Amino acid sequence: MPSVNKHPRIRLVIADIDGTLITKQKLLTQRSMQAVEKLREAGIIFGVTTGRPPAGVKMFVNSLPHMRFIAGFNGGVIVNREFRVFKENLLDAVTAKEVVQVMLEHGLDAWLYTDKDWYVRDPNAYRVDRESATVQFPPKTTSSFESLYAKGVAKIVGVGQDYDAVGRCEKNVQTRFAARTSAARSQPFYLDVSHPNANKGEVVMAASDYFIIPVQEIATIGDMPNDVTMFKKSGLSIAMRNAHEKVQQSASLVTSSNDEEGFAEAVDNFILPGIGVSAA
Repeated sequence: MPSVNKHPRIRLVIADIDGTLITKQKLLTQRSMQAVEKLREAGIIFGVTTGRPPAGVKMFVNSLPHMRFIAGFNGGVIVNREFRVFKENLLDAVTAKEVVQVMLEHGLDAWLYTDKDWYVRDPNAYRVDRESATVQFPPKTTSSFESLYAKGVAKIVGVGQDYDAVGRCEKNVQTRFAARTSAARSQPFYLDVSHPNANKGEVVMAASDYFIIPVQEIATIGDMPNDVTMFKKSGLSIAMRNAHEKVQQSASLVTSSNDEEGFAEAVDNFILPGIGVSAA
């Protein structure tokens, strides 16, 4: 793997949340909070990108006072820390309807997110309760998504206990809607489908434009296949040890797992030393 010293000075860090910034228990550790403070002290901007809706990140805002932006829905809706929207990439109604149909044909359940709300057809379906606990707000229940498509869909999630079926659906959606969507699994049981510009690679580009920082001076940290798009766009990419081997191979460097303070170690061992700052 390349030495971190071969990379230019890092001026902005973008981190995934689940599987990266927080533990398996969905906890933000003291050391991770301290790592974000170290970035601020070094003059490095910090933001997050996640498949969660922006509202599903509210529980971390007070603990991360120097987090500058939240790219929810993998970039479908980007907000500042006061949750003011400054960029949206929403699916068109026809595409959203067709994607839901494909998910159902593969035996997956479908969840639909607008910019503000989360809708499910069955509140007792697989992982609805777990997701509610994770994002700390409940979904709205509807018997049909028909009236919602035209309101602007930020993300559709295909959910399934059969991971192979989720994988087959991912490939089908990627092939069938290649020009109209961005589709990737955020977890083995979740297939996230959003606008083609709503992917983490585009988040890197949007942050680069907004903060006027070259992509070569941006570092990204993640653990899932949908993080690879931001790895490809950033100057320094860091995969978590809990990531799949292919995800690790897509990154410049690999840090410890999210349950072993991998985010903080990436900051201390790769980012700060790479710009001549001691992590001590």
